Amino acid sequence: MPEKLEKMIVGVDLGGSKINAILTDSHGNISRQVLKDTLAQEGPDAVITRVIECIKQVASSTNITGIGVGAAGACDVESGVITLSPNLPGWHNVRLRDIIQQQYDVPVYLDNDANVAALGEYYFGDVGGVADIIYVCVGTGIGGGIIIAGQLYHGASGSAGEIGNMTIDINGIRCPCSNSGCWETLASGTALARDAVKRIKAGAQTSILDYTDGQLDKVSAHRVFLAAKDGDRLSKEMISQTGYYLGIGLVNLINIFNPQLILIGGGLARMGQMLLEPATKVVKERAYELPAGAARIELARLGADAEALGAVALVLKNSRT
Repeated sequence: MPEKLEKMIVGVDLGGSKINAILTDSHGNISRQVLKDTLAQEGPDAVITRVIECIKQVASSTNITGIGVGAAGACDVESGVITLSPNLPGWHNVRLRDIIQQQYDVPVYLDNDANVAALGEYYFGDVGGVADIIYVCVGTGIGGGIIIAGQLYHGASGSAGEIGNMTIDINGIRCPCSNSGCWETLASGTALARDAVKRIKAGAQTSILDYTDGQLDKVSAHRVFLAAKDGDRLSKEMISQTGYYLGIGLVNLINIFNPQLILIGGGLARMGQMLLEPATKVVKERAYELPAGAARIELARLGADAEALGAVALVLKNSRT
C-alpha cells in the first residue's frame, strides 16, 4: 500500500508590522516559512495581496488541508470578518476569510492573534496537559487569550480576552481605547519607554541613551532592557516597576479565573526573570492564597512564531469539532 501523506497546514500571523506565514504538519513542525513587511499604511487591499502571496509561497506544490489566520484586531470568528484593527489602518469589516477562501478550496479560519497564540501554546507549547491557561502577550500593548477546560473562550460576542484594557488606575493615563488607567498604560513596552523618556528628561542618570545614539525619540523597551543587562540602575528599576504593574493585572486574572497556568509572551517576555520576578512577588502578596497557589506563571514557549503556530492549531481545532 502507498504511504499515507502527512496533512499540511498553513498558518498566518497578520500583524501591524509583519506577516509571518508557515507550513507545518499536524504536530506543528515548520517546513517552510515566509516573512514580509505588512506595510499596513498602504491599506487593506495591498496587505491582503501580500497575505495571499505569502500563502502561495509556503503552500507551493503542496497539498494543504486548511489555512488559519491570526489577525491583529477584533474578529467576528463566525463570519470570518476583521471588524476593526488599531494596528491595520482602514480595516473595518474586512471579510478576510472569504477573500482567502476564494483562492483556495480548503477550509479557512480566522481569529484574533492573541487568541490563536494561546491556542498555539496549548497545542504545541508542551504545557503538560494543563487545561486552564491564560496567555498574556506583553508588547506594544497587552493582549490575551483564555483557554478554559481545553477550549478557547470567546465570550458572548466573541471579544473575550481584551485583558490589556482592564482598569488598574481610574485616574491614570489616557489609553488609545479612550479609557484611562488601563493595564497596558502601565505594564506594556510602550509604558516602559514612555516612563524612561520622562525620567531622562527629568535628569536621571542612565546609560539608556548610549543605545539610541543619544536620540531621545529612539528610546524603546528593548533598549531599556539592553541597558539593564549591562547593569544600568535606572533601567533595572524601571523594568522592575513594569513587572510590578504586570503583577497587579495578573492578581486580577488569578482571582477571577483561577487558572492552572499563565504564560507571558510578546516582546517583553525576552526580559525573562527580570520582569517575571517582581510580577510573581506581587501575586504572592496580593492574590487570594488558594488560586495563587494553583497558578504557575511562566514564560511562553513558542516565541515569535506563537501566533502563526496558533493559526495552525485553529485549523486542527476546527477539523476535530
